[in-house]
Amino acid sequence: MRMIAVLGLVGISAALSLSAVAEDAEPKHSIKECMKTCFKGPLIKKVAGGEATDEEKAKLHEMMVAMAKATPKKGDAESWKTKTEALVKASKAAVEGDANAAGMLKKAANCKACHSVHK
Repeated sequence: MRMIAVLGLVGISAALSLSAVAEDAEPKHSIKECMKTCFKGPLIKKVAGGEATDEEKAKLHEMMVAMAKATPKKGDAESWKTKTEALVKASKAAVEGDANAAGMLKKAANCKACHSVHK
């Protein structure tokens, strides 16, 4: 009887863990929202220019992570992964106060390179 109860609890725990992982796998923000806030809005320019607050740097990183998890309407998945990973790495460098973050962001935020393939 105890064994059945223990197995039941293990099953419930595993199911809860899997659902938490599945929720984490979903992007928190859409690509459109990230584009509007970060690229069309002033956020990425502010961070790259060294004028952003810690909260703004964290917001940029959060949105770049979400964008990396999203699937673009068109284009190669490997290309998307490469481009968004560069943005995630650059935004993380900004959050961590890396002196190279501005240059990394400017290089990674090449609108034409991404749009010509994925928009």
